Amino acid sequence: MAETGAIRVLLVDDHQVVRRGLRTFLEIQDDIEVVGEASDGAEGIAATEQLRPDVVLMDVKMPGTDGIEALRKLRELANPARVLVVTSFTEQRTVVPALRAGAAGYVYKDVDPEALAGAIRSVHAGHVLLQAEVADALLSQDEGGSGQGRGTSLTEREREVLALIADGRSNREIARALVLSEKTVKTHVSNILMKLDLADRTQAALWAVRHGIGA
Repeated sequence: MAETGAIRVLLVDDHQVVRRGLRTFLEIQDDIEVVGEASDGAEGIAATEQLRPDVVLMDVKMPGTDGIEALRKLRELANPARVLVVTSFTEQRTVVPALRAGAAGYVYKDVDPEALAGAIRSVHAGHVLLQAEVADALLSQDEGGSGQGRGTSLTEREREVLALIADGRSNREIARALVLSEKTVKTHVSNILMKLDLADRTQAALWAVRHGIGA
């Protein structure tokens, strides 16, 4: 499957029945390959380092190392895998820390199977996947002024790039929209994160929405 360019997915959930259900559905997708499973955050970190998946489906509440701690560790390791949180917990105290820890998206376990496959494809393409209620939860939280007052340091081109990030565009799509190379877009994104003192695209998208840029 890997030779076909399939999206390599790792399943991290402490319930075997959940992992089995996810695997059963995902294995019938032509463009998705399940490369492994893990039953907690620590196993998930090790498996991510070993198997190098493109996307990790991560539960939040797990015994031992939970999903949020695992997300933080993966970010510290600068692991390139995109993490899509799949959980039954909807409370803001769970949603907000997960996305701030570096999750590329957040969906609930009762999500329609086809929508889940679409979510995997979306985060793999570089999108930030924020369902409406999840975005509302984040926007209702005070981030302590993270990036506040720094927006004036952005160039006009960086603001254009930021608006497209807020619209959920990948680097490739931004490059196409602004007639730039992907390398140039990547540089702009790095500069935006540095100037706004933000950790990732998710935080950049939220900052943009909060300050009236883009979506």
